[in-house]
Amino acid sequence: MFSGAHDYSANTTSSAINEQAVLQQYLPLVKRTASKLACHCDGVLDRDDLEQLGLMALLDIVRRYPGEIDNNFAAVASKRVRGAMLDEFRRLDWRSRQVRQSAHQYNDAQRELTKKLVRQPSQQEIADHLGLSLTEVHQSCLDSHADVLSSLDELLENHEPSQGDDDHNEQQEMLVHGLSKLNQRQQLLMSLYYQHELNLKEIALVLKVTEARVCQLHKAAVIALRKVILELKQ
Repeated sequence: MFSGAHDYSANTTSSAINEQAVLQQYLPLVKRTASKLACHCDGVLDRDDLEQLGLMALLDIVRRYPGEIDNNFAAVASKRVRGAMLDEFRRLDWRSRQVRQSAHQYNDAQRELTKKLVRQPSQQEIADHLGLSLTEVHQSCLDSHADVLSSLDELLENHEPSQGDDDHNEQQEMLVHGLSKLNQRQQLLMSLYYQHELNLKEIALVLKVTEARVCQLHKAAVIALRKVILELKQ
């Protein structure tokens, strides 16, 4: 088992070698996560910055992980690496006031039109409602999408996989149940985004829709999933 007093100093050669091996093995995970999040940080952090944050988080996980690296490690690493990047986003408060206003306007228009039309509005309908071009609405959708990037992370935080962790098992059961309540398209989208780690553009190609539509679908899926899980937790 892990001990806080365990010595990970540089003079422990075998430990340093093991660390480097794990870092190399999971470097693609860091790069994929940085690539997915880079388009949402409005230029404050570039992909290299995000990769550096991810590598630092990964090294910390390697040093703190209880026991040998096992099948649970990938899940822990993915969550912690992503979490480190999102934490830095929050710390820097990276979105400008204009970007925040754009996201709020998009969300308000989407809610208003959904009530009026009794269905999800198209991007063209939102554009007409706001008096914007499709390109501008597409960007507003991406700005809005940033609001839900950390939704599942926050909902499931503090439930890291470990042996005998009943709380984690219960949380995983709720997540599986929540996903089962989504429609087939939403389940596919969530799988592509979180499990297969495709970005919005790649998912758009798979689903044969626009990137803005993927953004819209993903946000709706996360909101639906959060609602189901929160109901189960009450």
